[in-house]
Amino acid sequence: MRTKLRIMGFHAEAVKPLNEAAAAELGANLLGEAIIFACAGSCLLLEFWRQQSLKHRKEVERVASLRSLRADLDRLEQALNELQVQVQAAAVTRSTLEELRAELRAELQEFRTQICEEERQEPESQPSEGPE
Repeated sequence: MRTKLRIMGFHAEAVKPLNEAAAAELGANLLGEAIIFACAGSCLLLEFWRQQSLKHRKEVERVASLRSLRADLDRLEQALNELQVQVQAAAVTRSTLEELRAELRAELQEFRTQICEEERQEPESQPSEGPE
């Protein structure tokens, strides 16, 4: 009772004793308020834990998603590297084919030139046949 009076701002030297009914009512009020306070505190604590677990679960999902994306990125980088190697090999092959084509064209042109020269030389080297 003294504590309640001090909290309310009364400074009394002496407090008269309460009768049994008033003491039971004040005790019941104090017990009821303590139970309500404990329930409210436990609800707040449970909500805090729930929010923390939800936050933790979202963080775990985010990390798992990032790991998955990173694995996909690594896989795609590997595929890109393989394709670049294939393209470079194809470019080398293509340039080689173009060089061979140019060589073949040059040889073909040289062969045509030789044939034309031989055709020009053949009529001169063959004796002309007279009328019979």
